[in-house]
Amino acid sequence: MATRAAFAASKIPVGLELYSVRDFLAKDLTGTVRAVAKLGYQVVEFYSPYLEWTPQVASEVRKLLDDLGIKCPSTHNGNEALTGDALQKAIALNQAIGSKAIIMASPGPAKTLDDWKRVSDRLNAAAGVLRPLGMVAGYHNHGLEWRPVEGQRPMDILASRTAKDVVLQFDVGTCVEEGADPVAWIKANPGRIKSLHCKDWGAGGKAYAVLFGEGDAPWKSILDAAESVGGVEYYLIEQEAGPAEEQLKRAELCLANWKKLRG
Repeated sequence: MATRAAFAASKIPVGLELYSVRDFLAKDLTGTVRAVAKLGYQVVEFYSPYLEWTPQVASEVRKLLDDLGIKCPSTHNGNEALTGDALQKAIALNQAIGSKAIIMASPGPAKTLDDWKRVSDRLNAAAGVLRPLGMVAGYHNHGLEWRPVEGQRPMDILASRTAKDVVLQFDVGTCVEEGADPVAWIKANPGRIKSLHCKDWGAGGKAYAVLFGEGDAPWKSILDAAESVGGVEYYLIEQEAGPAEEQLKRAELCLANWKKLRG
């Protein structure tokens, strides 16, 4: 009862990872963002194609977000966006749309512990560039990071070797699929789970076709840990399966399930 009451009282915004509606977004960015806001999502996260925007497009996107009363607190990027000239471009575009976090969502080739240590070094270097700007670097896990390499999980390497302000953006579904404990992970990294990709996963061949709240992830325990220990600032629902023409509908159904869970 206490957990349910905490959920009901929570003011933490829920958003949509826009990869969930990628086919709509590719055809009509403005119309899709408007549709997502109309569904009731409070924040959005753009993914790597945003790096192709011009400054003018970024300015127009910021105006759109402001007009709709929604925010984009972070972006989802390949590893190349956190180094060199690409990082400078990412900074400019993120600043233009109001994003404070540039999240690495792919480590590049990484097969050995030394490879993963180099990934952590890149994150720390990017964090050093972003920190004076009031911005942060982050890392988004997939399944690969939960599989031991030379006896150690890459996620543990990344968490232990990166600065405390490097965000560990938690993709729940991939953690559950790999058999790791999502609640234990959050509790092991207090204050660093600033955002979660609320993607569900179901055994028995369901995989990522399940809607949020209809798979195997123990959401009540996860959200309780995220809010009491993890330091979560916003949630991002993600649903990446299903026919292209159903993407917006599935995003709507996921949000309906979210509201049922939150009371």
